[in-house]
Amino acid sequence: MATGTNIKTYFNGQWHDGDRMIMNAADHGAWLGTTVFDGARLFDGMSPDLDKHCARVNRSAAALMITPTVEPDTMVALIREGLESYGRDQSVYIRPMYWALEGDDLGVVPRAGATGFAISLEEIPMAPPEAATTLTRTRFRRPVLEDNVVNAKAGCLYPNNARMLSEARSKGFGNALVADAMGNVAETATANIFMVRDGEVFTPIPNGTFLAGITRARHISNLRADGLKVHETVLSFEDFHAADEVFLSGNMMKVTPVSAFDDTTYEIGPNANPVTRRARALYWDWAASQA
Repeated sequence: MATGTNIKTYFNGQWHDGDRMIMNAADHGAWLGTTVFDGARLFDGMSPDLDKHCARVNRSAAALMITPTVEPDTMVALIREGLESYGRDQSVYIRPMYWALEGDDLGVVPRAGATGFAISLEEIPMAPPEAATTLTRTRFRRPVLEDNVVNAKAGCLYPNNARMLSEARSKGFGNALVADAMGNVAETATANIFMVRDGEVFTPIPNGTFLAGITRARHISNLRADGLKVHETVLSFEDFHAADEVFLSGNMMKVTPVSAFDDTTYEIGPNANPVTRRARALYWDWAASQA
């Protein structure tokens, strides 16, 4: 079942209306999970950092030993062609993806050059600025490179994310704040994480256990350019309990305020969480400057 509506699919050299069937039962990606994707966004007529998302899906493919077959510039042009049918008031989730078609003699290692490629466009609204979430801890952790392909945006990583999210929801929270293998905070089940204390911004340092996102990097750049101190450092769960503000950073919604972490609450609203609101305003201003 698709997440969004008004879907368009690029496959086999052309755009199709609707959720097109793209994978066969015997494809390597179907039965061994060799799939990668990336996610960009169209909103308010803007698609910020689209080129970076297209470049990253090729890096993700290479990390899973899938041969990338579409140059990033070509991918950007194809996506812009598909987006022409959407209006300025429509928000679209942009998902280029690869999967392996064949394996080697034992069937396990993807065969070089045997690659499937598609692009899925789905209309999914952006969350309003006041939309917030809550966080709790989870018993599941982020893997390391020796355990899984944490250097890729790979479909095989997401069952672990789903376990985290399901556990958090069963406890009455919206998302999970997740530890890395050492027990320090890595990110949430679905997005990178920032916290604010005494007017300074902190985010977990990329240590190879989570994908440090394109939107995350853009927030760091924007906030520093605006004069705020941003620290990439080791953070504990206790640090988040002591924070003044917490917000999520991800491609899907860009900035999501956090109103609670377990029994710790954070004030949000038009007269509160000023750095979170500033991060959102800076991102929208930057995106408009690139359009």
